[in-house]
Order: sequence, then C-alpha cells, then structure tokens
Amino acid sequence: MTFTKFATAALMLAAGSAQAADELTLQLKWVTQAQFAGYYVAADKGFYEEEDLDVTIKPGGPDIAPVQVLLGGGADVMVDWLPSALAARENGAPIVNIAQPFKSSGLMLTCLKENGIETPADFPGHTLGTWFFGNELPLYSWMSKLGYATDGSDGGVTIQKINFNVDPLLQKQVDCATTMTYNEYWQVIDAGLTPEDLVVIKYEDEGISTLEDGLYTTEDNLADDAMVDKLTRFVRASMKGWKYAEANPDEAADIVLEYDETGAQTEKHQKRMMGEVAKLTAGSNGALDPADFERTVDVLLSAGADPVITTDPGEAAWTHKITDAALQ
Repeated sequence: MTFTKFATAALMLAAGSAQAADELTLQLKWVTQAQFAGYYVAADKGFYEEEDLDVTIKPGGPDIAPVQVLLGGGADVMVDWLPSALAARENGAPIVNIAQPFKSSGLMLTCLKENGIETPADFPGHTLGTWFFGNELPLYSWMSKLGYATDGSDGGVTIQKINFNVDPLLQKQVDCATTMTYNEYWQVIDAGLTPEDLVVIKYEDEGISTLEDGLYTTEDNLADDAMVDKLTRFVRASMKGWKYAEANPDEAADIVLEYDETGAQTEKHQKRMMGEVAKLTAGSNGALDPADFERTVDVLLSAGADPVITTDPGEAAWTHKITDAALQ
C-alpha cells in the first residue's frame, strides 16, 4: 500500500514536471522551410525539451508581419531582417536583436542576361521587382546610394512590387527580381533557365549587405527576469539546432519536411536550400557581431536623400545579454 502511494506520487510528480515546461512562441519571417531549419531541428531533437521549454513555432506568410505579431503578444520572439527591424524601431516599435544566427547575406538580384544588365551601372531604364513588407528596404537603400530614382524617371529605375515567387521574371514583367541564394534563384533554374541565361548580382559583392534572420524580442521582455531566462534557454537550444543542421544538412531538410503541414515543399528543394543556408549561418555562434551591425546601419543611413533610417539607433537596438548567458 505504501509502495503504491509513493509510486503514484512519483508518477504525479513526473507528470507535473512534464507539464511545467515553460511555454515560448517563435514567429518566423516566412513559411516552413530550411531557412528556419535550426528551430525545427531543435524541436525535433529535443533540444528545447532539454532546456525545459515548450516551444511553439509559428510559420509566417505573405500576410503576416512578424513585428506586429510580436508587439501584439502573439509571440515572444521573432525572426526578422535587421533593416526592417531598425525601420520598425525608428517608427516606435521597441524591439531588440538578441541573437544573430545568420552571419552572411543571401540577398541578390537575378536578372535576365538578354536585357543587357551586367553590373549595377546598367540598372537605369530597367524594372526591378522586389517583395515588400519590409523586404524592399535593402533594395531602396541600394538604389538611393547609387543615386537612382525609383519612380521610372530618366536615369532611374522602376521598382515593381512582386509576389513571393519568380513568375514576374519568368514572364518578363521585370528585368531583374529579388532572389535569395537558397530559394528563389533555384526556382528560376527549376523553371528551365540556365545560369548562362542569368546575371546574378549579390548584395554582399557590392558591399551593401545587411544582416538577415536575426532573433528579436521586446524591451519589456528583456526587463522581465523570467522571460530573459526563457529566452536564454531558447537561444542556447536554437543555436545547438543550427549547428546540428549545418553538420547534417540532409537530415535537417528531412526534419523541416516533417513539420511542413502544407506539403508544399519538395525534398530536392529543401535539401538544396539547407546546403545554401548552412553557408550563411557558418561562422556565427549566435552572438551579434557589433561590426556587422554597424555595417548594416551605415548602409541604411548612407542611402542618399531617402535613407531607410535617419538616426543611428546605437546599442539600444541590440544586446548580448541573452547570448552572453546562453553561450557561456
């Protein structure tokens, strides 16, 4: 009888412990794909569970603005690009970068060679397609820095809003389209064009790359000791997931596919994507490099008459508080 009571108590304690995992919600910048493999790997491999976390991963989409979800209380942390995060911060959103899993930029313009574009000097008179919802900011910054008007006037370019696909380029509605090294470029190739049909101009090669896919939370969360503890454990587990994904790209892609409830992703594309994403996370331990931050700020501020941001946000826009604790 006594043994049964103790056994029952032990089971209840174990059940209680399982239920006591701290809940945390992550809002992604886009849909479930290998761009976010580190988080799905951390969930699948039990890295979050090891940190006593119950993490909900919310996919993004064309109608989802991560910063609005974060500020509205629908997430505790979000994935975003630094240009859009800094623009939102300058407009009053109290968001802060707490970790930077992506070290390099995958952003580029993919142009049809038949249009005679070889370098940025050839952009004037052409139509450049890009996504909006904050993704357009690096392109506008680049054009402003080059001194090109973006309204189609003489000596300038026309910037056309496009959906999150490459159809406008394939249908020749635009001369160049925004693509990522790990995603849309390969959609163009899969559509039947060859690398010889294209001219690719990478932002990094032009010295105007900006930080992508960082982790952000609110100032209020960073003032809450309990939330800071959760975020610290989350970042530690997430970076473990990212490094596992780097070392095991095919397995990581398979894990992403298991989490894709839409069934829209293909094994070929996700494995190729993961191989390219691993190149962008390589070299990062999760801590934001202040030099990379300042480079991004300089690009955004030096964009001529129409900069993305008007003042340097300084260290208020990022913190090592989380990564210092998570990575020690």
